[in-house]
Amino acid sequence: MAVYLDIIWALNFMFDSLLLYLTAIILKREVRLWRVFAGGLVGSVIILLVFTPLNAYSGHPITKLLFSVAMVLTAFGFKRLRYFLKGLMTFYFSTFLIGGSLIGIHYFIKFDFQLSSSVMLASVKGFGDPISWLFVLLGFPLAWHFSKRNIEGIEMTKIQYDSLVQVLIVIEEKEYRFKGLIDSGNQLYDPISKMPVMFISIKDRLEQFPQEIIKIAGNPEEIILGNESIGGEWEHKMRVIPCKVVGQEHQLIIAFKPDRIVLGKENEIIEVERGLVSFSMQQLSADDAFQCIVHPKMLTGTSKINPDAKVS
Repeated sequence: MAVYLDIIWALNFMFDSLLLYLTAIILKREVRLWRVFAGGLVGSVIILLVFTPLNAYSGHPITKLLFSVAMVLTAFGFKRLRYFLKGLMTFYFSTFLIGGSLIGIHYFIKFDFQLSSSVMLASVKGFGDPISWLFVLLGFPLAWHFSKRNIEGIEMTKIQYDSLVQVLIVIEEKEYRFKGLIDSGNQLYDPISKMPVMFISIKDRLEQFPQEIIKIAGNPEEIILGNESIGGEWEHKMRVIPCKVVGQEHQLIIAFKPDRIVLGKENEIIEVERGLVSFSMQQLSADDAFQCIVHPKMLTGTSKINPDAKVS
């Protein structure tokens, strides 16, 4: 059987470099590309050892561990022990993540129930594998991209979760509870009272709200222009606020001053002293992770720590 050593070495060099680059992405470390490639070059040397008198030691776990240590040190350097160990463990995590993805895809497409081509029964010293080199060559970039995208998605979910709060709104002695997202990009204030404005979607909860709020959320323009009326009491409470949105230079929205606004996050409860709410039929979150956008200024209200207190 012909073994093309240059191709096998080049593939290992490319894969090791990509694994180190994925490790840098996960750890959010700035690293020079030449160091990533240098680390990949160090890792690919283990392939060359197979054709030397050190062949008996090339596949030993300790040898592989030493090469992994050398790769991480080459790519990221050594600042302190914790920094190095975190890089090493993340490198192994990236390796197992990509390798597991490839094996999963392979056996999802084709599985040998007799294990005639299993890794355990292969006896060609690492160059023969049920996952062919062509499959690895085509599948590795896909698995790498898939892993990178999913890791970024997990990070965004965590960031979003950390920005979520429980929201309690009291209007006309009725309580309404939502999940809110703290959005630093929301800088809308009432130009007269300087109160911050919170946006609330009631699209999936219409049966809980009075018809006046539903009408305001559905057709605010008609009410602002005077084509529709919602009753004197509600019109007295509402405030028309100018705002800017993408695609439109100026827009008017309707907001109300509720009787009470309370925000809850972990063991902290914040009583919002000054704030307005604007109801909308627009769905604010595609996966319904939150139903309102909280103005960051509202977090500066009176706060108290109470382990037993919950907003929802």
